[in-house]
Amino acid sequence: MVKNRKKLILVSSPPACGKTYISKKLAENLKHVVYLDKDTLITLSKQIFLVANQEYNRSSEFFEKYIRNEEYDCILDLAFEAIRYEDLVLINAPFTKEVRSASFIKHLEDRCLEHDAELVVVWVNTSVEVCKQRMIMRNSDRDIWKIANWDQYIASRDFSVPTVINNLLIFNNNNDEEFNESMVRIVNELESR
Repeated sequence: MVKNRKKLILVSSPPACGKTYISKKLAENLKHVVYLDKDTLITLSKQIFLVANQEYNRSSEFFEKYIRNEEYDCILDLAFEAIRYEDLVLINAPFTKEVRSASFIKHLEDRCLEHDAELVVVWVNTSVEVCKQRMIMRNSDRDIWKIANWDQYIASRDFSVPTVINNLLIFNNNNDEEFNESMVRIVNELESR
């Protein structure tokens, strides 16, 4: 990484691995950061389901075809607007397909360079069992289908660490000890580069 370059930080993982909590804690501990959460767009997505007379299911073909990619495009456009004014922009969003696509990562790295920034991905590493318990505990309507169809849902998710990213930081998050160690380490790494 180039020292003192602005950074676009993606905090990524499958749902319920602790992304939101970790993203907010990272934002609280970093200096000169803009925090963006793709879940803020869920209100708009729910309206699209309603207007289209579709069941609210963020794992459906309808969501994949008409909503998912637009949410990502929107949050990235917001991030690139923000990076003009601040040193760090942190996006809390799964990016589960994107962090496994070499072409997507290359395109995003090139876009970052246009803004004199670099891409850093923080992958939240959490076991499937811990993920399921957190999903049950958060009791969110976006997870109703996932929990009711757990085997089908989990078969469609990849919990392995992505391999196509140049600047990848692993945030282990299965227990408090892992969380605390990872928080200190990653804040130090982001601020020292």
